[in-house]
Amino acid sequence: MPVKAFRYPKESLGDLKADIAATLIAATADVALALDGDGVIRDMAFQRADLPLELKNTDQWVGRSWQATVAEESQIKIEQMLEEAAAHKVPRWREIRCPATRGPDVPFLFSAIAIEDRRRNVAIGRDLRAAAALQQKLVEAQMVIERDYSRMRNVESRYRILFQMYSEPVLIVDAATHRVVEANPAASILTDGSLAHLVGKLFPDALPIDDPSVAQGIAFALRAQSRIENKRLSLGDGRQFVLDGMLFRQDLSSFFLLRFAPVATAYVLPAKPDLTLQMQQFVEDAADGFVLTDHEGHLLHANAAFLQLAQIDSEKRVHGERIDRWIGKSSVDFDILLLNLRQQRSLKLFSSVVRGELGSPVDVEISAAMLGSEADPNLGFIVRDVGRRIGGSIAPHSEIPRSREQLVELIGRVPLKELVRETTDVIERMCIEAALKLTGDNRATAAEMLGLSRQSLYVKLRRFGLADIGEYDDNRIE
Repeated sequence: MPVKAFRYPKESLGDLKADIAATLIAATADVALALDGDGVIRDMAFQRADLPLELKNTDQWVGRSWQATVAEESQIKIEQMLEEAAAHKVPRWREIRCPATRGPDVPFLFSAIAIEDRRRNVAIGRDLRAAAALQQKLVEAQMVIERDYSRMRNVESRYRILFQMYSEPVLIVDAATHRVVEANPAASILTDGSLAHLVGKLFPDALPIDDPSVAQGIAFALRAQSRIENKRLSLGDGRQFVLDGMLFRQDLSSFFLLRFAPVATAYVLPAKPDLTLQMQQFVEDAADGFVLTDHEGHLLHANAAFLQLAQIDSEKRVHGERIDRWIGKSSVDFDILLLNLRQQRSLKLFSSVVRGELGSPVDVEISAAMLGSEADPNLGFIVRDVGRRIGGSIAPHSEIPRSREQLVELIGRVPLKELVRETTDVIERMCIEAALKLTGDNRATAAEMLGLSRQSLYVKLRRFGLADIGEYDDNRIE
């Protein structure tokens, strides 16, 4: 962006003396360097007294080339800035990293201008550590928000499941308007079998209550009280219910949660059909493998899909065998699965392999749960073949673990050297993605922010699948 200069500098500022100009420059920059035409430091100023102590060998800077005082990857940027200053081009800010006394290099944002007919230059630098710390806090705050959002979404999901599966009619009524805002499927028995006759209608007018005085009493209780207990009501068809309700608040609004308990002698909900045989048939005919074992992992039953994966011609031949004979690259793999299952009682998407009796391993995902009592539980496993998925030809363990739990699951199945390399890849990819996001996908600026050369950044972009092979977006390079 072009510099917006003073319109009449001589009239508005006059002829500034050198000491006044030096004070102004030092006051507006964290570090200011006076350079000769060859880029050698002739003088310097720091806004804070502690800043030169944090940088390496600042007492030796005067008389040395500016390029020699910075990190190696920043030297080419200094050369470009000095060339632009000599050509009297509009100065641009570039990130320069200076070696620190201890710890990582200190990032600065530098700009250079030429004075006195190209014989001298002035470089002005701003310390970027405060901005980097703010960016880190922003990232951490975003991660906290995402975790809280995920937690709230899980809570809402559990509430929805409970609300939908509850066998008794439940209504949620707006305390201000007395309109029904939500009803569970069981509430359809209160009307003609359709929830459309309840949601959005006034309560209790939407119910076919045969006694007007009872309806008026319920409406009065809603307005005057925060709780309704054991309110008996009869519908027009003779069915009787006991109404209980309470007031709760959500954000700035108030709602009533109303539960209708059918009187046992008046109305009986239709019994659900016996689905045991259909469930057994589903398990046997499913495309995924279903396996039932005892608490030690000895096979009790397996469906046809698992027998096919394990290349077993008859279940009777292997009944009682531990299933780590087929599941996992080794017994350690299956022991890790059992340990997690005993601690959590259920798990899902556990990556493993099934080793067939006659062929090569097949990549699978395993979901499992403990069944029965704590004292003597059985274990149920669902084994899904993922070898034919798109991208399934990728080498084993090429996927990058993105959480501590995924890393724990890989312990015992992947060498420590590969775990360390993959964890490093995670951090490196996250940093590159964050830099591209902060710079609006300007890859040249992102490379400077990360302290990389442009060529190194392109190599890493191709490696992580963030750019097409051969893509060099030169139009966006500074």
